[in-house]
Amino acid sequence: MAKVTKDAALRYHSEGKPGKIEVVPTKPYSTQTDLSLAYSPGVAEPCLEIEKNPDLAYKYTAKGNLVAVISNGTAVLGLGDIGALAGKPVMEGKGLLFKIFAGIDVFDIEVNEKDPEKFIQAVKAIAPTFGGINLEDIKAPECFEIERRLKEELDIPVMHDDQHGTAIVTAAGLLNAAELTGKPIDQLKIVVNGAGASASSCTRLYMMLGARKENIVMVDSKGVISTARTDLNESKKAFATTRTDIKTLADALVGADMFLGLSVADVLTQDMVRSMADNPIVFACANPNPEISYDNAMASRPDIIFATGRSDYPNQINNVLGFPYIFRGALDCGATCINEEMKLAAVKAVATLARKPVPDVVNDAYNVDNLTFGREYIIPKPLDPRLLEIIAPAVAKAAMESGVARNPITDWDKYAEHLRELMGKDNKMTRLLAEKAKKAPKRVVFAEANHINMLKAAAEAYSEGICYPILLGNEERIEKLANEYGVDLAGIEIVNLRHDREVVRRQKYARILVEKKQRDGLTYIEAAEKMNDRNYFGMMMVETGDADAFITGTYTRYAETIEMAKDIIGIQEGFNHFGAMSIINSKKGTFFVADTLINRHPSTETLIDIARLAERTVEFFAHKPVMAMLSYSNFGADKNGSPASVKTAVNYLHQNYPDMVIDGEMQVNFAINRELREATFPFSKLNGLDVNTLIFPNLSSANIATHMLASLGEAEIIGPIQMGLNKPIHFTDIESSVRDIVNLAVIATLDASCSIDPNNCK
Repeated sequence: MAKVTKDAALRYHSEGKPGKIEVVPTKPYSTQTDLSLAYSPGVAEPCLEIEKNPDLAYKYTAKGNLVAVISNGTAVLGLGDIGALAGKPVMEGKGLLFKIFAGIDVFDIEVNEKDPEKFIQAVKAIAPTFGGINLEDIKAPECFEIERRLKEELDIPVMHDDQHGTAIVTAAGLLNAAELTGKPIDQLKIVVNGAGASASSCTRLYMMLGARKENIVMVDSKGVISTARTDLNESKKAFATTRTDIKTLADALVGADMFLGLSVADVLTQDMVRSMADNPIVFACANPNPEISYDNAMASRPDIIFATGRSDYPNQINNVLGFPYIFRGALDCGATCINEEMKLAAVKAVATLARKPVPDVVNDAYNVDNLTFGREYIIPKPLDPRLLEIIAPAVAKAAMESGVARNPITDWDKYAEHLRELMGKDNKMTRLLAEKAKKAPKRVVFAEANHINMLKAAAEAYSEGICYPILLGNEERIEKLANEYGVDLAGIEIVNLRHDREVVRRQKYARILVEKKQRDGLTYIEAAEKMNDRNYFGMMMVETGDADAFITGTYTRYAETIEMAKDIIGIQEGFNHFGAMSIINSKKGTFFVADTLINRHPSTETLIDIARLAERTVEFFAHKPVMAMLSYSNFGADKNGSPASVKTAVNYLHQNYPDMVIDGEMQVNFAINRELREATFPFSKLNGLDVNTLIFPNLSSANIATHMLASLGEAEIIGPIQMGLNKPIHFTDIESSVRDIVNLAVIATLDASCSIDPNNCK
């Protein structure tokens, strides 16, 4: 992680528009009618409806997705009592996290009031604006009374994240650490260093999970909190130990199983860690520097399970794993509060997620090869996209089961879809195609199984029920790679095409290939040699029916495999060329793009075949093709080069395929922007329609456009999908992620179903 400097931090907050959040309209406002509906006179109607039924505020206003982040600045993270205004950057930051991780809108409210009663009254007065309240950076012990009173006196979710956020995340880590060490929670000896709001909440939550009070020792700046002390406030008295044999942190840690630090840097020494029990669990959460540094902790003993609040070390205790998703679940079921049952549900959901296989997108985000549940991964990573879909439903279910949900969720599949759509992560087409593939999985050959992405994709596709993978390669190398990366190959077939046991099949394939190509000069000896090549062998498996589909390309140059496919599989009757299509799933909708792989400089005849193949392929994906043939010029403006080829192709298609919905040549902005196209070119055959299929004039432009969108994070790309070969042969490339290859396996399975039975093509 790059070092954060003062200059960089100040520039981040000041450059461009100052601050980190803004208000964005959600309704049209470009016409007088829009403005009349937004404000006077139209706004009177929802006002009158809400007056009659206050619950309708959730229907007609943003209340149901609006949380207040409220602070008086008395305990700002690591900075102390710096005041309400100085704490505003933190509150804005909290609002940013709510939005980016859970789609929740936030107003940050800084209240310049330290008196608890006056603060409570101020919050109550503005509460009608919000669907929930996140209390932030309020010092103890006042924060306890403030939260208690607001929870009692308001009917919306209220949570002081400083108390409960850290408690929820550390509790999840504790569950998993206890599992790894084989220590039951009710037998753990726990030492908590720090006695503020977070320490109190953590300790209470651990006790709800089964930790016994007599096994817990809390330590503050004056030493062990015990019943012998006379300087304890009510909060500390609740955790006072009856032990009289311990006075200091060092005393308390002898034989302890867990250390939870919510205090200051460098109070925990290596000797203290060494004095703890076997397999000690150390959560050093002081911010920004932990109670013991990572290097010192790891050097103290080899059996330690260590976590900090820092993102540059394993097992980061980060509140963002909790609060966005807890409020999301609470808001979505209309919860009147955030109760203990909901917090426990969040704890268990976070802990469970860490035990699941980690998707490639998370490994890539943190630049690691293979995160797996273990001592250095007991807590999910904050950028794990599954957090929302796992925690929010768990919280909502707990709210319903505990009787605090006003609007119970009845369709959980629909709710999961809503969460994906909310964050722009839903890909309905991908999900629908995958579900269709799972109904009739096919035998898919993965040619380059000794590439880790191909191997992971095969295992994932198998576990999801998409296909029955056949891995080509040396079984020992594949199994070694699988063991290295923790890939489960149980139930997956491995074919070592060069093994002696495959000699009969290699000979059979060679004879069949010679029969196909003998008039092109191919001899049996040459064909037999080719059968040692995984691409030739794998394609012959499909050609002979030993497999249903084939995926290659992570190592091999695609130009070579294209020629192999032409020789072995052949191009469909009625076409002289084949091509490839990519599907772009963007915020503006789904677009089909061709040709993105096969034809570098297509002639007019090639463009015609690409358009015809694209029409059939788009129909295969249950869309009505509306196609634009693209160029750098519009409708004859440039009469040379590729624009001329495109124009000739379009004219041919108009004359010979009058039912095909296609036009061009045109620039991409006119193709995608219907209003612009209709205003500028009223004669276009596409007017009145939204284009969903883009035919590019050459491979360079198509490939650059799709990869640029993917690299900018503006779209998810599926493909390239082969169009026009007689059987399902599909090509990927060395940059393809695991998910890219899994998506291609879905396409290959569906393509195979179509090849086997044309009725499946619809």
